[in-house]
Amino acid sequence: MATSEVDEAFSDLQQRHIRITPQRRTILTYLVTHHNHPTVETIHEALKQKTPNMSLATIYNTVKLFVDLGIVIELASGEDGVHYDYYSKPHYHVICTNCGRIADVFDDHFLQDAHQMETTTAKQTGYEVTGNLFEIYGLCPDCQKKLKQANRS
Repeated sequence: MATSEVDEAFSDLQQRHIRITPQRRTILTYLVTHHNHPTVETIHEALKQKTPNMSLATIYNTVKLFVDLGIVIELASGEDGVHYDYYSKPHYHVICTNCGRIADVFDDHFLQDAHQMETTTAKQTGYEVTGNLFEIYGLCPDCQKKLKQANRS
């Protein structure tokens, strides 16, 4: 499945007349095939074996381009900066308030509900709604387990 998603991502860039450089290809492939919500530093660390000459600046600029195109979204996550997520299928995120871990949630009703919220928002405020970002916060299973163990001690 990941291969077809990667192909779709490249096709999307080609349809927008965006040049697919080797760096863009490598970074986009990483984002499509990894659902770890990486920071730029995480991407750099993961790719440095394969592409040792790729700079942090190249990754920042490439990810910014992808964000500007709307195929990648930015997620602010506490103290460790901005994380990025390839956004081909509508979904929302749950973020651990203890460790900052981010998980994707794919819900069949989300697209319909999000569209309804955008429509309501536009009607009530007069805004031209261009998108949304929905996040839920809580404690991940690992942190729940750690906190239970700490409370027992």
